[in-house]
Amino acid sequence: MAKYKVLLTGKNNVIMDDFFSHTQDYFETISTSMRYDDMNLHLSVYEPDIFVFCAANDSRDELLRMVELKRKITRQGIVFVIIGSEEDCENFQRIGVYMVDLALTKPITIEQIRERILKFMQEKEEEERASEEEKARLAAIKEQKRRKHVLIIDDDPGMLKLIKEHLHDNYQVATAISGKIAYKFLEVKQTDLILLDYEMPVENGPQILENLRKNHQIDGIPVLFLTGITDRDKIRKALSLKPQGYLLKPIDKEKLLGTIEKFIGE
Repeated sequence: MAKYKVLLTGKNNVIMDDFFSHTQDYFETISTSMRYDDMNLHLSVYEPDIFVFCAANDSRDELLRMVELKRKITRQGIVFVIIGSEEDCENFQRIGVYMVDLALTKPITIEQIRERILKFMQEKEEEERASEEEKARLAAIKEQKRRKHVLIIDDDPGMLKLIKEHLHDNYQVATAISGKIAYKFLEVKQTDLILLDYEMPVENGPQILENLRKNHQIDGIPVLFLTGITDRDKIRKALSLKPQGYLLKPIDKEKLLGTIEKFIGE
């Protein structure tokens, strides 16, 4: 088990000495003076997991200094522990309301201190893991609910309109009438699948596919050719470019939806 890093301060020398003598198997401990600059520097350089304040009849000014420091401790995610008499703990919490993560009141043995701190840290880590798992679960649900996106690249506005109508109930759809527009779109947005017309002016489908691959804009994204080609040789040439598939024009709505669903779901 990795040791927790502890930064120790205060005027209760008995507890501080016991900490160094009896907790070395569980904590990597250093101490600092109660000067604000010293504590602040050690927090920045040492980056502890736990800050332990060993209180002992501290003055109001000393407690206010600790309260000011606690704000920084909170921002850094460090656990704040106070050890002292019931009066010491109450005095601090009266000044710094809700500022203590763990208050340990005397009489208490160093073994009890060690076990209480270890238990607190373990419970805190379990809560954090559960929180991360819950975030991951919610993110997965959100991803499942997110409508998948399809980018259509075709120079025929009528074809773009028709395919968009076929898809809009099931998918988010974007259109591009040229490779140039498609490149710019993919620089700033993502898509889950590309429908790419095979024959277009300026840049045809194969040229656009080659450029997209060269610039890594479609890594992991399925590409389906749209083509009116019925010539076997041209179809073989299209397939030699290794798209994930192709669809013949005129586009059949059910075949279109079925093919897309096979690659990215609904």
